[in-house]
Parts: sequence; structure tokens; C-alpha cells
Amino acid sequence: MTNLLSRIKNSILADLHQVLDEKEEKNPVATLNQFLREAEQEKEKVKRTLERQYRLKDEITKEYLEAKELAEKRLEQAKIAEKANEPELYKFAMREYEHYQARKERMEETRQTIIRQIDEMERKYAEMNHKMKDMYLKRMELMGRENVIKANYQMNKVFKEGMEKSFNRFDEIERYIDRIEQRINQAYYESTFDEKINRLKRKLEQENAENE
Repeated sequence: MTNLLSRIKNSILADLHQVLDEKEEKNPVATLNQFLREAEQEKEKVKRTLERQYRLKDEITKEYLEAKELAEKRLEQAKIAEKANEPELYKFAMREYEHYQARKERMEETRQTIIRQIDEMERKYAEMNHKMKDMYLKRMELMGRENVIKANYQMNKVFKEGMEKSFNRFDEIERYIDRIEQRINQAYYESTFDEKINRLKRKLEQENAENE
């Protein structure tokens, strides 16, 4: 059953790829436009992710600064409690200091990780922008070439059809002249028939008169 489903899946994918290949062959610029739209969507996803990382970095930085401030405050309070010989206050202040200090270090580590991620994403996003620009320029070049091909095709088509029309028109005129010539010849023959007969009649009468 699994093999059958795999064969069906492969057959469907093969048909789909064939359709896409045929579509690309017939209209490569349209296919390129589709690819560019998909690339724009992917670029927009990266942009949104990058914006979320910026916000996250700001939030982590805020938490880091807050933990740093509280750690420094508790450390200063611990020093005061120690000088005042207040062991309970000193212990509480040190526990709080260690807690905020650990949070500060954790936030700083997270912040540095996010900064590295942002740097990498910014680099990739810049590369995507450059590639998109190159692809748009390439599309313009292809569209220019496609327009030339279409223009040449249309001109050749018009020229070919014009030549065919000219030849057809020439043949039509030639046939029309033949028909006119036939009608004129027929009319001429009919118009001179009586005269020819009369001449023959006079000739015969003259010959008969001479024989008498």
C-alpha cells in the first residue's frame, strides 16, 4: 500500500513538474514573476522576524539594565548592613544581590546571543535585497529580449500575411483579366460572325456569277 501511494505521489509530482516546465518554456518571464513574488514573500518573512528580534533585544536589554541596577543597589545595601553589624539584613541583601547578579548575567548572555542573531539576519537580509535587485534587473533584461522576439514575430507575421495577400490579390486580378478577355473575345467573335458570313455569301455569289 505504501509503495502504491509513493508511486501515485511520484506520478503526480512528475505531471506537476511537466506542467510547470511547459509553462516556463512558453512564458519564462511570467514564471520569473511568480518566483519574484515568492521571493518577496520570503524576504518579508525575514523582515518581520528581524523586527521581532529587535523588539526582543530591547526587552532583554531593559531586563538586563534593571537587574544590573538592582544588583548594584543590593550590593551597596549589603555593604551598609555589614558595616552596621546587621547580619540578617546583610544576608538578605546578599541573597538579593546574587539573584539579580545571576539574572543580569543570564540576560547579558541572552542579549549577546540575540545581537549575534540580528547581525547574521541583517547580513542575510541585505544579501536578499541585493539578490532581489539583481533579479529585477535580470527580469527587465529578459522582458526587453522577449519584447524584441514578440515584435519580430509580429513583423514577420504581418510581412508573411501581407505577401500572401499580395500574391492572392495578384492571382485574383489575373483570373479577373482572363475572364474579361474571354468575354471580350466571345463578344468580338459574335459581333464579326454576321460580317464573315455575309462576305462568304457575296464571295459564293460572285463565283457562281462568273461560272455562268
